[in-house]
Amino acid sequence: MKEIRNYIEDSLKGLFSAEEIRSLTKMILERCCSIPQQRLLFDKDIQISDTQKQDIEAIVTRLKNQEPIQYILGTACFYDLDFNVTPDVLIPRPETEELVERILARHRQQGIRILDIGTGSGCIAVTLAAHLPEARVVAADVSPGALATAAGNAAKNKVTVHFIETDILARKALEDIPGVFDVIVSNPPYVKLSEKESMEANVLNYEPHLALFVTDSDPLIFYRSIARFGNEKLRKGGSLYFEINAQYGNEVAGLLEEEGYTDIEIIKDIPGKDRIIQAKR
Repeated sequence: MKEIRNYIEDSLKGLFSAEEIRSLTKMILERCCSIPQQRLLFDKDIQISDTQKQDIEAIVTRLKNQEPIQYILGTACFYDLDFNVTPDVLIPRPETEELVERILARHRQQGIRILDIGTGSGCIAVTLAAHLPEARVVAADVSPGALATAAGNAAKNKVTVHFIETDILARKALEDIPGVFDVIVSNPPYVKLSEKESMEANVLNYEPHLALFVTDSDPLIFYRSIARFGNEKLRKGGSLYFEINAQYGNEVAGLLEEEGYTDIEIIKDIPGKDRIIQAKR
């Protein structure tokens, strides 16, 4: 066991911090050897088979190529729930947990109708459905692959979410998504193409560009489309929530004001960046 631990640590040194390497080591050994983390801490004499060593080496090689561990293992944790992740969807992130936390804190009424636009892995929709069992949750995405992953995550976490394939940039989305909602939430693409140069390779080379990028000429395209959609599909007094590019908090707020929304608030994430906008119709 010590030998294989040293192999992982030596292979990943310089690519990850010491804390990250410790975490990755636990995840790799738990996956490849089916060893619970508690045993890893206290049982130092565990024997590793040749097949298990090969599996570990394959994962380490992929990590050295900067592939995210979530894609390698096919799973990610979000809000204490387990989600399958594939190259069709973004890896769920802590700032999105903050978005979900805000919605859960403010919307506990029975029978609430929630729409998640650009659902990806389904992390927002599934988590809201898990914590608001009386809610009616609908989730939409343009990607069939993402919707398949999200539907699997709903089943995995034993919740009911109604999934719809549609393009929110198209007028037809109004027909594809029936009904009126109390809450609309979206974490849409918001990274400008010009920001590619400063992005980490583990994001740029592996996460789906469809879910990440917008053109520099119109970086607010999804916010504008969703705001206008909300003017027809959000009940009077209903709430709209966005995750945003930290550079564009004031611009998104101004757009919402132009579209007639009120009580607009920009919320900073834990690191102190503008990350969430909420508003009322």
